[in-house]
Amino acid sequence: MEPEDIADFAAGMGGGPGPEDIANGAAALAAALVREAVAFASVAASLRQAAAVTPGDPTGGPLSDIRRQRGAMAASGEAAIKAALLLEAAEAIGAGGDPAMLAGQIAAAAKRAAVLPASLVPVLRAAALSPATDDGAARIAATTIAAEIAAALGRAR
Repeated sequence: MEPEDIADFAAGMGGGPGPEDIANGAAALAAALVREAVAFASVAASLRQAAAVTPGDPTGGPLSDIRRQRGAMAASGEAAIKAALLLEAAEAIGAGGDPAMLAGQIAAAAKRAAVLPASLVPVLRAAALSPATDDGAARIAATTIAAEIAAALGRAR
């Protein structure tokens, strides 16, 4: 290769993810959040099932103690709310946009549900680590988007 060819080649490298990569990263992150939401919804359904009293069971079922049943129902409700918030976050992120604006939308949804926005940060970070793509630039973009949103959610009150 000639020196000017090498310079042209190098100029196209290292500039970070391009617009297409960012769009793909947002889509991958949104899909990962949907998978996380499914996991939370499954937990909610399982807890609700465990707390259900079987008709005709004189012992009251596996959670006959009202305190344990109340705890299981509260945990089920929290998991269901988190699943709904993650679906809302996935919809916002998948559409793309400025991460600070997306964080504001997600924080507003969390506040409407009486959930601390910062409580979504661990799940957001976990989703960023598991996008179902082998596109390296999209994975980098997903991680960058998630990090920026997580930082903003961590500051939201």
